[in-house]
Amino acid sequence: MFNHIKGKVEEIAPNAIILENNGIGYIIRTPNPYSYTVGDELKIYTHLHVKEDGYELYGFKTADMRNLFLDLISVRGIGPKSALAIIANDDPDSLRAAINNSDAKYLQKFPGIGPKASGQIILDLKGKLASIEIAPTHPTIKTVKEALKNLGYSAQELKKLDAFLNDHLNDSIESLIKESLKRLV
Repeated sequence: MFNHIKGKVEEIAPNAIILENNGIGYIIRTPNPYSYTVGDELKIYTHLHVKEDGYELYGFKTADMRNLFLDLISVRGIGPKSALAIIANDDPDSLRAAINNSDAKYLQKFPGIGPKASGQIILDLKGKLASIEIAPTHPTIKTVKEALKNLGYSAQELKKLDAFLNDHLNDSIESLIKESLKRLV
């Protein structure tokens, strides 16, 4: 319903901030509310969660964090409070890597996530979470990665090649693809 709200942080509570916009103070539940400062003007990416007993507005500093939150609450048995706790205690890329690598032990370090919940998260989200990838600036890297994507490699797998590709920009594209394939096996 709301994509984002721009406003001024008026108050900080243990699990939310009050963001004022045009004279209206929105209670927005956020991961790590104390990372905000009263008086800051900012843009919060939001999700309106409808429950039987009311509405709750959840907010995030980036659209990527909100999208990860939405992915987590799509998992059976994971509600908004659990998803918020997971996001508050980790960075999105590490979390995505743990899910894509089926690292159940890593997921169990979060509050309220046991063996059953971690297994369900992996089952529902493995391979479905895409990292926000910064497009390579060098045309050689872009060409090599596009060729490897066409062969079925994921963005997560290709990210491991960044250092190698940056060190060998003067090599031919064919030799870079061959060497990359060896490194991906």
